Amino acid sequence: MIKYIFGFFLIIGLGTCAWLYNLYDEIKHDIDKVIHYKPKQTTQFFDKNGKLIANTFVKENREYVKYDDIPAKVIEGLVAIEDTQYFEHIGINPDAISRAIIKDIKARAFVEGASTLTQQLIKMLVLSREKKLIRKVKEALLAIRLETILSKEEILERYLNHVYFGHGYYGIKTAARGYFKKDLYELSLKEIAILVGLPRAPSFYDPTKNLKISLARANQVITRLNTLGWINKEQYETSLKESPEIFNQTLTKNKAPYVIDYAIKLLAPEIPDIRSGGYKIKLTIDLDAQDIAKEGLAKSYEEALKRDLYYREKENDLENDEFVKDLNGAVVSIESSTGKILALVGGVDYYTSMFNRAVQSKRQPGSSIKPFIYQTALNEGLNPASRLIDISRSYDYKVGEVEKKWNPRNYGGNFKGFINLRESLMLSRNLSTINLVTDTGIDVMYKGLESYGFKDMPYDLSITLGSMSSTLIELSQAYSVFANQGIQVKPYIIEQITNNKGESVMFEPETKVVNSPEQTFLMTSILHDTVNKGTGRRARVKGIDLAGKTGTTNNNVDAWFCGYSPTIQTIVWFGNDNNKPMRKSETGGKVAAPVFSHFYKNYLEIHPEIKREFTKPANVYESKINGRTEYYTETSPLPQVKIEIPSENSKEQIMEF
Repeated sequence: MIKYIFGFFLIIGLGTCAWLYNLYDEIKHDIDKVIHYKPKQTTQFFDKNGKLIANTFVKENREYVKYDDIPAKVIEGLVAIEDTQYFEHIGINPDAISRAIIKDIKARAFVEGASTLTQQLIKMLVLSREKKLIRKVKEALLAIRLETILSKEEILERYLNHVYFGHGYYGIKTAARGYFKKDLYELSLKEIAILVGLPRAPSFYDPTKNLKISLARANQVITRLNTLGWINKEQYETSLKESPEIFNQTLTKNKAPYVIDYAIKLLAPEIPDIRSGGYKIKLTIDLDAQDIAKEGLAKSYEEALKRDLYYREKENDLENDEFVKDLNGAVVSIESSTGKILALVGGVDYYTSMFNRAVQSKRQPGSSIKPFIYQTALNEGLNPASRLIDISRSYDYKVGEVEKKWNPRNYGGNFKGFINLRESLMLSRNLSTINLVTDTGIDVMYKGLESYGFKDMPYDLSITLGSMSSTLIELSQAYSVFANQGIQVKPYIIEQITNNKGESVMFEPETKVVNSPEQTFLMTSILHDTVNKGTGRRARVKGIDLAGKTGTTNNNVDAWFCGYSPTIQTIVWFGNDNNKPMRKSETGGKVAAPVFSHFYKNYLEIHPEIKREFTKPANVYESKINGRTEYYTETSPLPQVKIEIPSENSKEQIMEF
């Protein structure tokens, strides 16, 4: 009888072994994803000074940490509470399994777990969490296999980086930053105990929701460490009393959403996993400058709304709030010598509209195109003191077979007769500008504008008043020729990319020589006057040289201020998103120039060391003409005959078009 019983159990045993072998052979490669662990990792964006701008991720917010960078107390705390014999067992713990089986039999259900940390990792990465016998067998087989391939340290590294700690935090490093705003090496023993106690039930033990329960769980960890002799009495007693400060925050806060959207858009075609590949991306952005630009834009926007309300009250038209709904603005500020974007604000409120007007919206530059027209004229031999004709002309043109007339005018309707080139640009005179283009030649001017990077321009006189379209980024590149002494730079926002292996790629400026420094300085001197006593007076800031040009298109559809200091250039735009006209009061000098002024005034307060004065090149000369000091170069000599500028019939007005 005994022989038959023995034979029966032998057959059962052999059958079980065969079944286990076949099952093992079937699933042994399932742990490849554990061995070749490639978790989704949070990509971080930093500003030029190393300040965190944003964390971006797909589903799982995780900062990876190597085993050698994990404090020993974190390892000890985790092992103490979850798997005391971790460094001795082979992946499964027979004693724990025996205890669990007895409890499960008594309860006639799966009530007690016996999973080691290795098994837990297998469960998280390979198998489901469902409590079925077949799953537990697979888990045990794979755990044993895994420990023959990876070291204990490698398994723990994967576990602590993959496990969920609640509150949207994946991995121990992310959890430490989230709950305590600390790096791992800064954590106290109690804070470590809170963290290692979370994986068992992260929602239940979440300290932001259930602090008392979380602290009780942490005390269990500390007590276990004391029982094992892994901490001394003083550490034990001190830690039990401690109640750390818990931060209820999200690590996904984005301090500059327009900036991050733009950076991701640039990187995504070449780096598909840019949001989940664990990259460290250093941007050219200065968060302080970004905040100042954003504040300035919002302030000018609110002032424009107040003006609109005033006029609607005056006109008894309070229900017509179309202007309020569609008005918006944008700012781009760059380092003139390199093209590094210091600030980029794509709208007044990102959470109302994510459309990035700084890089996506093409608008007509209006009179802000004029410096390029006048620079071309200077390069053709004219001087800031050269005489221009400021009288009205009519131009015939056809639309299809229909004959039409164009009768351009100055803002305000007046004319001066004669005006020098400096004052013509400084006061943004349309008639003298059109006559300048006519006399110089449309072909010369067209090629001149092309040399500065303008594209898709109509081949007619309308280019004189900025009839082409441009984004703020494109206009920033064009204007850099003035701000950077004749060398045009391409604005860029990504300075360095470091992957999760520590490999880095640096980005360098792209430059192009367009003008000589001396010819460019002539324009800077005119635009400096434009700010001090021309249409850009609202852009002035005490204590620093600023140069710039206003721009307002027909019917006040677009309003610009484009200018620069000796080191930084800033472009500001306002307009309605639906391309409808703004009020007549909303010109470049009225709504855009104050943003420019706000930026430099506040930037100067935090960076008083920046260069304050424009530098005159050695081969720029000066002389008196008609009692005024004027600059000249070999290319742009003073006029041969001194010119007396006749006074105009009507009262002079500093206006713009």
